[in-house]
Amino acid sequence: MNATLATALVALLPASILLFASWVQFARRSSGAFLLQLVGAAGLVIVVLSHLCEGLGVLPWMGWGLEHSVGHYVDLAGALLAAVLFPVGYLLSALHAA
Repeated sequence: MNATLATALVALLPASILLFASWVQFARRSSGAFLLQLVGAAGLVIVVLSHLCEGLGVLPWMGWGLEHSVGHYVDLAGALLAAVLFPVGYLLSALHAA
């Protein structure tokens, strides 16, 4: 087992829990802040799944781990969604609750 696969398997459980918890919050109180959190958590799951595909060698034509490949941009887009939308949604929901 290579390091990429091991890291992706370890990160899969927390990312899935975060996605499920975000979905539950959005289902209970559908607001824009919880939608941003949900999309950000989905971006994190996309990152984990792209690393899982890279470690397993699934869809090799996407060029997982190579610069300027489709797989690289899928991973980058997921990381940007997770890094921007989840914290913004969390901040907005915290400000709304206060």
